[in-house]
Amino acid sequence: MHILLIHQAFAAIDEPGGTRHHEMAKNLAVKGHKITVIASPISYLTGNSAKQRIPWIEKQDGGKNITILRAFTYRALHKSFVHRIFSFFSFMFSSFFIGIKIKNVDLVWGTSPPIFQGLTAWLLARLKSAKFLFEIRDLWPAFAVAVGVLKNPLLIRLSTLLEKFLYRRADQLMVNSPGFIFHIQEKGGKDIQLIPNGADATMFDPHLKGLGFRKKHGLENKFIALYAGAHGMSNDLDVVLDAAKIIEDQKEIAIILLGDGKEKQRLIEKVKGLNLYNLHFIPPVPKDEMQEALAASDLCIAILKPIEMYKTVYPNKVFDYMAAGRPTALAINGVIRQVVEEANAGVFVKPGNSEALAEAILKMFSSPEKSISMGLAGRAYLEKHFDRKVLTEKFEIMIQKMVEQ
Repeated sequence: MHILLIHQAFAAIDEPGGTRHHEMAKNLAVKGHKITVIASPISYLTGNSAKQRIPWIEKQDGGKNITILRAFTYRALHKSFVHRIFSFFSFMFSSFFIGIKIKNVDLVWGTSPPIFQGLTAWLLARLKSAKFLFEIRDLWPAFAVAVGVLKNPLLIRLSTLLEKFLYRRADQLMVNSPGFIFHIQEKGGKDIQLIPNGADATMFDPHLKGLGFRKKHGLENKFIALYAGAHGMSNDLDVVLDAAKIIEDQKEIAIILLGDGKEKQRLIEKVKGLNLYNLHFIPPVPKDEMQEALAASDLCIAILKPIEMYKTVYPNKVFDYMAAGRPTALAINGVIRQVVEEANAGVFVKPGNSEALAEAILKMFSSPEKSISMGLAGRAYLEKHFDRKVLTEKFEIMIQKMVEQ
């Protein structure tokens, strides 16, 4: 089967960012499927052109079954919402003109956000008489409205119409969280399959100590509470900074923010103003280096703003934490809380509450044996329910049925 994936935010395993799609593509390639990816040369996480993105055509797995094509994208992704829209539309059009030249496609896989590339995927599927799979990774535009990024009534209306259009015209809808299903059904979506976020357990060793990472960053003999991921408006990292201030007298504890994003520079300035010496910013690392970073941690933090819509999400980072065998301080309510509590893989923290987060960090710091047991319990639960290779097998069965119909 030849699968064409349209994905502006696609990140390869040797790049920072979410690598769900590259991991799935590699597993599909092993089974003999051919995957062509049209992606942006601009990192969705950092807004920069990474060196490894300079070739416009890249071959993966020995050049056999995975090809990555880079489409022109307006690069000022993180300047403002208007610039972000320009970035989305530039990729929407450029990916279409590249996609039109790709031959013998059986299935076109569109993914949102950004939702506009879903329109490109739908049109290419119709022109090529291929099946159209539409994947919803978060509920845009609903999330953008909830967080206050999207305010213009006309844009909200047009975005909602596009959302309904794509839901109703997809040959198959796919979600990565069960929390999305009701919303999509309300907007007219019908045939919805859940292929949840997860992690490749083989990429992580829960028994590693991350000594190299600790030494590199001067964190030997520290209890490390680590947040890994985007530094954006939704991530509520001010709460982490405030929690660090509360526990600054605990010299053995270090809080790490690993990643990048639009809010990072503002957060750095805030840390300077608070004279925080227990909080450290570290640049993002590729996924194939994440094992060492997570192995260095004693506790991992997952946090989003206390917005009702965010109760629907399955954040990727939580599954990486579980795969690494590290407990989670979870400042997110909803469906992901059910996973963490059922797995006994961490502690729930009231979202938006810096005192509660500080208390959770201190609690895990004072109970090292409990911390270790929670981490290993999370690892075991992930291997049973959310291992990426098992999920890819489920995905393969789904798309084979699509093409055969």
